[in-house]
Amino acid sequence: MASRKKGSDKEKLHCSFCGKEQDSVRRLVAGPGVYICDECIELCNEIIAEEGEQESGTAGVLQELPRPVEIKKILDEYVIGQDEAKKALAVAVYNHYKRIQQNQKKGDVELDKSNIMLIGPTGSGKTLLAQTL
Repeated sequence: MASRKKGSDKEKLHCSFCGKEQDSVRRLVAGPGVYICDECIELCNEIIAEEGEQESGTAGVLQELPRPVEIKKILDEYVIGQDEAKKALAVAVYNHYKRIQQNQKKGDVELDKSNIMLIGPTGSGKTLLAQTL
């Protein structure tokens, strides 16, 4: 990739990526045998930012958390009764995903982990609640 072109008086510098001359860009950054203009740098930054957003979106964590009320409504579709247990589970699931998102953001605030134990007679829906989640 030749970045210098011989002119009549002096050598003109060109961006190694887009080919624009030094005079037609705001800044030309030199590397070992190559040059890159500010416009190409800006484009590269945009590409990297988009890739970063796509990777974080596929990390398996929901971008927008469903509220505990919404989680309970979903549980209501599968489990009859057990309203107290469904409310407690909905809040616990919401807090769990909120904690995971917080850990990915590497914030200073640390959210505590909570555990739930389902106790009840056979056939009361403990396993169904867990499977539904």
